Amino acid sequence: MRQIVFVHGMFQNPRSWEEWTRFFTERGYECIVPAWPLHEDEPATLRANPPEELGDLHLCEILARVEQSLADLDAPIMIGHSVGGLITQIMLNRGLVSAGVAISSVAPNDMIDFDWGFIKNSALIANPFKGNEPIFMDEKTFHRSFANTLTREQAGRAYAEYATHDSRNVLRDCLGSDGRIDLAHSHGPLLLIGGEKDEIIPADLVRKNAAAYDDRVGIVEHKEFSGRSHFICGEPGWEEVALYVADWLEQVAIHPSGSFYGEGFSAFR
Repeated sequence: MRQIVFVHGMFQNPRSWEEWTRFFTERGYECIVPAWPLHEDEPATLRANPPEELGDLHLCEILARVEQSLADLDAPIMIGHSVGGLITQIMLNRGLVSAGVAISSVAPNDMIDFDWGFIKNSALIANPFKGNEPIFMDEKTFHRSFANTLTREQAGRAYAEYATHDSRNVLRDCLGSDGRIDLAHSHGPLLLIGGEKDEIIPADLVRKNAAAYDDRVGIVEHKEFSGRSHFICGEPGWEEVALYVADWLEQVAIHPSGSFYGEGFSAFR
């Protein structure tokens, strides 16, 4: 059975993938959804009782947890959102997954964007003057920055169901050496997806991320969805995004062994 590992990003946990895992399970995939360290439990519980060590969580610990989840799998696909998108790119670069889909992904190699939303939100999260104090996601901020295309009522429900607090050190590390990859290294197929209205990872940054890869060493495709926020995997219309991903995976022709081959391979060069 084909396997997909789903990796969540900041302010989320495996609950954020519940609709996607149902969608892909119905299409014959085995879905694995590892939690980041200190992100196990219901989001409401994690908000009410943040783990004491949350502010000390670093990207390297998350990478180790995700890599551990791959140990017994057979060349799986990886789908990641936000920081999970960067983790997907890292794992693909390491040759640990056969293909990757990075959605609204934090970009590797210190890539930034001068969009005001990106600068504002990145500065608030990574603020060096806050030390190791966790960043506590509140309902107002979730609506304004994370789910800005939703109504206040829709965003409130999404916050209650899916939002968590998080460590500032994760984003800081993404912008450092732990977030670097070799963009000229041979890799399996990669799809980068952006949202037009994303206030956290601007669509232009996703496009820049895709263009940075050396197109001689592997398939890289970029797709932008109009009217979508950073909550692209959970907001109304998420099915369109999931279907696009499923179709893309079929088009690049998954070999039974987990490798990619055939006409679909050249179609995305």
